[in-house]
Amino acid sequence: MEAEAAKLLGAGIAMIALAGVGIGMGNIFASLISSIARNPSARDEVFGIGILGFALTEAIALFALVIALLLLFVF
Repeated sequence: MEAEAAKLLGAGIAMIALAGVGIGMGNIFASLISSIARNPSARDEVFGIGILGFALTEAIALFALVIALLLLFVF
């Protein structure tokens, strides 16, 4: 296998993490909406935790992107 093909294949495999990130974000916001619908008075407390979960999940996507870009342009 050529080095260029291996780089492209590795970058593509690194981006598989985005599928998990998408599923995770969907679960976070579905749970957030469900919990607010069940108990509207707890919105202020639950919303901050939901945004924190979103930020941490999004960080995984950024890490996967950085690894893919490193594979493409550095090695």
